[in-house]
Amino acid sequence: MKATQLIFLAAILMVWSCGGDKSAKETKNVPLTSTEVPLDSTMDVKEVVGIARIEPSGKIISINAETAGFVKEVLFAENQAVKKGEVLVVLESAIEASQLHQAQSRIKTQQAAIETTKANLESLKVKLANAQNTYTRNLKLQQGNAATQQSVDDSRYSVEDVQKQLVAQSASIEQQQARLEELRADIGLSQTQLGKKSLRAPLTGIFLSCDVKPGNYINSEKVLGDFAKDGPYLAVGEVDELYALRVKNGNKAYIRPQGESNIVARGTVVFTGSYLKQKSLFSDRADNLEDRRVREVHVRLDDNSKVLIGSRVECVIELDQE
Repeated sequence: MKATQLIFLAAILMVWSCGGDKSAKETKNVPLTSTEVPLDSTMDVKEVVGIARIEPSGKIISINAETAGFVKEVLFAENQAVKKGEVLVVLESAIEASQLHQAQSRIKTQQAAIETTKANLESLKVKLANAQNTYTRNLKLQQGNAATQQSVDDSRYSVEDVQKQLVAQSASIEQQQARLEELRADIGLSQTQLGKKSLRAPLTGIFLSCDVKPGNYINSEKVLGDFAKDGPYLAVGEVDELYALRVKNGNKAYIRPQGESNIVARGTVVFTGSYLKQKSLFSDRADNLEDRRVREVHVRLDDNSKVLIGSRVECVIELDQE
């Protein structure tokens, strides 16, 4: 009986020892997380790899219309390069053009009225000179008893009457000049309203999409399309907190397609976040509760020709060796 028990115990011990060896081996093969890697070992790393997204330097901008109206003509297409100030969309503008023509007609009429008033003023000046001469002559004749007091008084009243007409005419000219300025302001307003019917590019760049067609009615809330400002693209990515302090502005970097080794563009780190934040740029799951902190990094690319805006790439940053 004792011999049987000893054999049973020995068998149990052998099974337990084999299971223990297997657990030890499995434990050795489990990779360490970033928080378990000794700090000294990070100093041997020469490059850090992260996932980045390609973006234009000024982000993607949505272009809105300045005014409401029906689209008459669309002068740009998707992926078309445009320069600042170029006309993109033309809206129906018959009413605004008529208002401008009407304002221009009024200003011509007003200018003619001012010229007529000025001519009348010059005529009154001549009349005043004659009246003053008559008054002076009658005054001398009276002194020589050759003219009556009545004739002197009549000539003096004539002078005073013409002087009052001159004052009134000068005031009329000033009033009409003020009206002329108002009409010029109306023309400026009409020209501005008509100009808004030609929607222009606010910056030099590329239109990524066009969301309007001839015949559409648009207002100031309507988006014409997505616009990328001209300039070098950025690879916007995140670096794990383990290497965050070793990434600095000026570090060289390159990008490659995910899972591939060929380099499609090179660049330079131009922005490093001032604080660590939760992993966010490329977290596809709402239930991702991984307690990892990252530092946002922007790499300015030297060449835009081999990358597409919005694409995900691997960004490899060369670290400074300390």
